[in-house]
Amino acid sequence: MAVKIRLKRMGSKRNPFYRIVVADSRSPRDGRSIEQIGTYNPVVNPVEVKIDEEKALDWMSKGAKPSDTVRNLFSNEGIMKKFHEQKNSK
Repeated sequence: MAVKIRLKRMGSKRNPFYRIVVADSRSPRDGRSIEQIGTYNPVVNPVEVKIDEEKALDWMSKGAKPSDTVRNLFSNEGIMKKFHEQKNSK
């Protein structure tokens, strides 16, 4: 089972709100997810991002691949750097 960390769209028309979820890559964008690890609200200024760092690092160490957008969010939060340091220290 290929697992992805990606965005799940919530909210209403023209007012998007996203949950950062861990999901099977074959499931639909807004379909069933395995676990929610954060939220992303692009509407407010500044953009609001909340991520459970421990869960994100745990899932990535298990082999979950973040989508391009989630990878950018993780990079901005410093999670990708921590993941690479953790990966290279082993």
